[in-house]
Amino acid sequence: MSERAIIIGGGAAGFFAAIACAEANPDMEVIILEKSKNVLEKVKISGGGRCNITHACFDPNELVNYYPRGGKELRGPFNRFMTGDLMEWFSDRGIELKIEEDNRVFPVSDSSQTIIDCLLEFAERAGVQVKRQHAVENFWFEDEKWHVKTHDKTIWETDKLMVAAGSGKKIWDILKKNGHKVIPPVPSLFTFNTRDKRIKGLAGISVPKAEVEIANSELSSDGPLLITHWGFSGPAVLKLSAWGALELNDRAYHFPIMINWIEDKTFEEVYQIVNAERQVNPRKRVYTNTLFDLPLRLWKALMESAGIPDKATWSDLSAAKAKNIAEELTMSIFQVNGKSTFKEEFVTAGGVDLLDIDFKRFESRKMPGLFIAGEALNIDAITGGFNFQAAWTGGWIAGNAMAGYEV
Repeated sequence: MSERAIIIGGGAAGFFAAIACAEANPDMEVIILEKSKNVLEKVKISGGGRCNITHACFDPNELVNYYPRGGKELRGPFNRFMTGDLMEWFSDRGIELKIEEDNRVFPVSDSSQTIIDCLLEFAERAGVQVKRQHAVENFWFEDEKWHVKTHDKTIWETDKLMVAAGSGKKIWDILKKNGHKVIPPVPSLFTFNTRDKRIKGLAGISVPKAEVEIANSELSSDGPLLITHWGFSGPAVLKLSAWGALELNDRAYHFPIMINWIEDKTFEEVYQIVNAERQVNPRKRVYTNTLFDLPLRLWKALMESAGIPDKATWSDLSAAKAKNIAEELTMSIFQVNGKSTFKEEFVTAGGVDLLDIDFKRFESRKMPGLFIAGEALNIDAITGGFNFQAAWTGGWIAGNAMAGYEV
């Protein structure tokens, strides 16, 4: 009788592991157990439905810097299956990819269905059995076999078992019963809520280069910043939420932030430029003479906050008012009162403790023959395709290991 491998979870890591395992060992029976009627749901909604499959960073030592948790452990795996390997994998299977200006990688079709169809096709070609609506109730090791009990009371026996079921509490509880330490999950990618009147009516305005700092903390981030109906979003905020996931959770998502709307300028530099404007353009109105290419509506809101009269010209400003403007542009303080997450693209910090995993195989150190990858591990990254890359890499290595190959 041929060996069997069962994979719990029909997401990116699960499918990639199943295909890798079945292609490496065609004699092995490979089965995916997925609790929902649909598979690859996060692939479907990623990147606004376009599927940001990875990031065009081709140096493992650089790539690991995008992971607040798990970077050190991923260095070795990335040296075996990297972003370039993933792109080649899809290219070899007829999928054209493109690298966008921000280095995110998408299918040329701009449709996540292209990636889903590819994974489904090559899973079928490799003989992978996909069992939808098969929720796992329990699993355990007994008599040299893994046993997996599904919701319909069926008990599946398997030689190799992989958990790629994301961050579900039920599966994590079973892993804990099997001796694993599980770090409680906290949100990792989220936006900041604030009711500050300065940004009322400014939803949709963005600046390309801002710096955001958490007050009384070493946490800071930079990049594009977006004003939303509920507060702040954009890469600068999302990166900050990832790196500060644990600390911000401890603060119950109530904390002050300081924004420098002109990332490459200090207070002193801005103060000098504002003072110079008093001499160069004395008759121009401050409210309509925007500096640093800031959007006009944002500029007006910041000038109002700085206490500048509506009709004031640059020559009307005192040195104190010039200082107020420089402070508002480089050190705006906002109080954050909560967070917002997009449930479809929800990412958490937390999962199986990385000390419990042998990253040469993505195999449990506690229970040999049990493999774990994807969001079930305490690995997470900033936005931009990095979380998917960790899933693809872990799935590929685990799939080959289950098939009996070291890669």
